[in-house]
Amino acid sequence: MNKMTLAGIMLMTAIAATGCKKDTDGDGKGPAQEAGAAIDNAGATVANETKEAAAEANAAAERAGDRVEAAAERAGDRIEAAGAEVKQETKEAAAEVKQSADNVNDAAGRAVERAGEKMQDNK
Repeated sequence: MNKMTLAGIMLMTAIAATGCKKDTDGDGKGPAQEAGAAIDNAGATVANETKEAAAEANAAAERAGDRVEAAAERAGDRIEAAGAEVKQETKEAAAEVKQSADNVNDAAGRAVERAGEKMQDNK
């Protein structure tokens, strides 16, 4: 006989023997029913623990998302403030450049004026 067939027969015999026993605890359940109930209870426990773990993971992900959103908002505010500061500094620098150009033009104008006066004085 094949080893698998023999093992299968032995397993079926063991199952049949345990399933056929009478109620020993007085609760109306045989060993197979008790084993089935234990498996059902274990499955329910695993399902509950999995649901709880999933809920905790979702809550953690939501908290992380809120933190990322808040950080992005703060970064946006800082970028906006930095942009305003750069804009103001650019205006101030442009005003300084304009003033410097005006000063150069004034100095050049005075130099041309003096040169013209000297030319008239030398005549």
